[in-house]
Amino acid sequence: MMIEIKKSIKPIKYENAISFLEKRLDEIHSKKRNELIWILEHQEVYTAGTNYKDNELLDKSINLIKTNRGGKITYHGPGQLVFYFVIDLNKREKNIRKLIYSVENTIINTCKEFNINVFADRKNVGIWHKRKFDNKIKFEKVAAIGIKVKKWIAYHGFSLNISNDLYPYKKIIPCGIKDKEITNLIKIKKQGYNQISDILIEKFLKEIKN
Repeated sequence: MMIEIKKSIKPIKYENAISFLEKRLDEIHSKKRNELIWILEHQEVYTAGTNYKDNELLDKSINLIKTNRGGKITYHGPGQLVFYFVIDLNKREKNIRKLIYSVENTIINTCKEFNINVFADRKNVGIWHKRKFDNKIKFEKVAAIGIKVKKWIAYHGFSLNISNDLYPYKKIIPCGIKDKEITNLIKIKKQGYNQISDILIEKFLKEIKN
């Protein structure tokens, strides 16, 4: 299974990344190019999936980019790892739910490598961390998932908060969920995360081969 692995060091403009993914999707469909995993950071941007509602944008001055991925409004910026893929489900099971499970397991099992326990929630898509604060249990989102499937080729992917600024999330209702907060790995546990992209790639490749 030949999957191209691409890593970008400088932040990538969101629109440029999506154009690249859509071009690769067409190339995969016509059997001109290999599947792709692309690790990057984005310049600051707010994006809206196909299920978002206008009242989820609290700061109306935001330039919101509407996308064709699933999900609602989210924020991307420096310190957040974005894991994009273009994966041909024609070669595998045509099972979108199984692909989402694979993404969830990739993030969960990667976080375990750093002694951090996170979990998926069937009602609220994404990956969550449970924390006790002032004798109350709080659930905080650490990773967002948004996938689009065209011609049975899946693309977009997920974003994992590592050391990003969390203030920009206050300008939106992230992923349409009002009663929960956003966190990042550094806030959960201060340690080095330099190798996390390689571990995510390794875990994802293992998942999609199953």
